Amino acid sequence: MFREMRRKKQILSEKKCIEILEKGTAGVLALLGDNDYPYAVPISYVYYNSKLFFHGAKSGHKIDAIKKCSKASFCVIDQDHIVPEEYTTYFRSVIAFGKIHVMEDEIEMKNAIERLAVKYYPTDTETNRNTAISREWKPLCMIELDIEHLSGKEAIELARTKQ
Repeated sequence: MFREMRRKKQILSEKKCIEILEKGTAGVLALLGDNDYPYAVPISYVYYNSKLFFHGAKSGHKIDAIKKCSKASFCVIDQDHIVPEEYTTYFRSVIAFGKIHVMEDEIEMKNAIERLAVKYYPTDTETNRNTAISREWKPLCMIELDIEHLSGKEAIELARTKQ
């Protein structure tokens, strides 16, 4: 169903892909947009239990695209070191593919927004976090991407240093 990576020596393990998703702070969500043009939007996220969670407004291009087509991909760049004298970059990235939907269950939404809040403000108090979530609850839209396939790749120069 999903294409096999051509350069096998550059493949990252599933464990390494998950580590990158757990530590990353932003990525690019790719959807099927208006007039079937790709729509790619930079967005903050949290990874948990083979799922990615995002938050945003309840309407707009992103929500319209999700309602139109449930297939999506999400890319996180872990490293992109430019090496001018070699005309290349030493990169490491992950792409997650899966089905995406707007969350409707309030308990699941609350769990997702709490995970997102803790990721981006881990030292906040529970009281302050709950106050902030309550204040923004009404306009809040939570989105879930259920990962079906992970693909990670790194520059061959980085792969060689691990051997």
